[in-house]
Amino acid sequence: MKQPNRKRKLSMDSKEHQNQDGCLEQSPEEEKPRDGAAPLSHVPSATTQDMWSWDQYLKEQNANAAPIELFSQDQSFPEYENGFQVGMRLEGIDPRHPAVFCVLSVAEVCGYRLRLHFDGYLSCYDFWTNAGSPDLHPIGWCEKTKHELHIPKGYRKDKFVWMNYLKAYKLQNAPKKLFRNRSSNGPVPKEFQVGMKLEAVDRKNPSLVCVATIADIVEDRLLVHFDNWDDSYDYWCGVNSPYIQPVGWCQKNGRTLITPQGYPDPENFSWTEYLNSTQASAVPAKVFKMRLPHGFLPNMKLEVVDKRNPRLIRVATIVDVDDQRIKVHFDGWDHKYDYWTDADSPDIHPIGWCDVTGHPLEAPYRANDVKTIPGQAVCPTPGCRGVGHIRGPRYSGHHSAFGCPYSDMNLKKEVTLHDRLREQTQENLESDSSHLKLENLCSLNFSGKHEQANSQPRLVQQAKCLKIKEKEDFDWDKLFRGQDHSSDEPLKNGKKTTRNRGVITMCQAPAGTISDGTRVRSWAQLHLSG
Repeated sequence: MKQPNRKRKLSMDSKEHQNQDGCLEQSPEEEKPRDGAAPLSHVPSATTQDMWSWDQYLKEQNANAAPIELFSQDQSFPEYENGFQVGMRLEGIDPRHPAVFCVLSVAEVCGYRLRLHFDGYLSCYDFWTNAGSPDLHPIGWCEKTKHELHIPKGYRKDKFVWMNYLKAYKLQNAPKKLFRNRSSNGPVPKEFQVGMKLEAVDRKNPSLVCVATIADIVEDRLLVHFDNWDDSYDYWCGVNSPYIQPVGWCQKNGRTLITPQGYPDPENFSWTEYLNSTQASAVPAKVFKMRLPHGFLPNMKLEVVDKRNPRLIRVATIVDVDDQRIKVHFDGWDHKYDYWTDADSPDIHPIGWCDVTGHPLEAPYRANDVKTIPGQAVCPTPGCRGVGHIRGPRYSGHHSAFGCPYSDMNLKKEVTLHDRLREQTQENLESDSSHLKLENLCSLNFSGKHEQANSQPRLVQQAKCLKIKEKEDFDWDKLFRGQDHSSDEPLKNGKKTTRNRGVITMCQAPAGTISDGTRVRSWAQLHLSG
């Protein structure tokens, strides 16, 4: 593809402007910054980034780049330029609720990436994605494919019409030609049908394999839903994903299968009985195909989105790998910022991706490279140049530890997107069923009756997977402080972890904080069966 023009002329009647990185964004309303927040234009930039080059850096480090053939189509260099413009409207998936399709607008364009805004909601719910993401669709797609569209807050579902909405507010829809055609990947095999059962890895807790349902099929992807859990655990994947397996896979491979929440006798779970009680069928085992290993190796260099500050892409190194994931380290930064990500994540890219797509690349941090103007307020965190904010996109900059996504006071906080649906009142959630479209498939109790899916943290409720093998005393507080394992580390020794004088069969490596951000304070919080 041709390199995009980074200095694209702004339309005179547009409310967009260029920030310091040359990205186009909507002009923010004038408001007094709070809590150490600062507009991005006030943030000092790294002085050496314009002179930094991958070729020179690889020679200095005696390092190798991750081969381009290891990257998928969604990760590698795009075939077309990013044609989206600030203010365009479209339909897309809520990343916190993958079963929900929403009215979105383009709030910022940076290289091949977009910051998308939920119409009718605060900007703190905005999120970043690639322009070629399969989660994005043109207006009218939901109506055409019979998917329910979650309309802007304040509108009635029976009164919302796209054309009237665009006309009333003089808005522009994103042209259909901007959305990537995935037909070349081929359709999902007909053996996969909505409502069929399978076993699937919980991507938020990768050591758990759970009872799951195909909740939706769109083009070349499946929506995996975990039975009797809310849709925040759902995810989309291809039919060859290593995260999905046929019914009976856990039993065949000696793995613990996590049964649906509330299942009456999890110790004696039977797929035959469960399929009969839910009046469902299993995906045929013959249609599952083993994907080749991802091929990434430690010490390979690449470019990775910083999940603590997702507007930024940094120079990174792979420091560890497992079957489906890689652990990335941001060069020049402390290892406490390292994290695991899926090998097929759309947030990892080959070296040179930022340069080709016109996206700024954050060069490795070197203390001597940072220069500030005397008297200028700067973030005290080493390496941070004041970009981003712990409260999300509402503030594009900060100059204190309070607002810094990397400060020690914020490091232990779960840095995730704000959940706009969960933060509404329960009354509104119950009256708006758009985020519960899977209830017929996935919220059946075991008598065949409907019940509301529970949204409590999975690991707290699934603590029955811990089975005491010996009647010995354990230091449970020490166990759940995670002194021997980190919640960010894969369990390397299978399902068993030896502690003092007893053996505990684990569903996940013990940790002080589970991935949902819930602190396990004492053994009394956990409810064991048996």
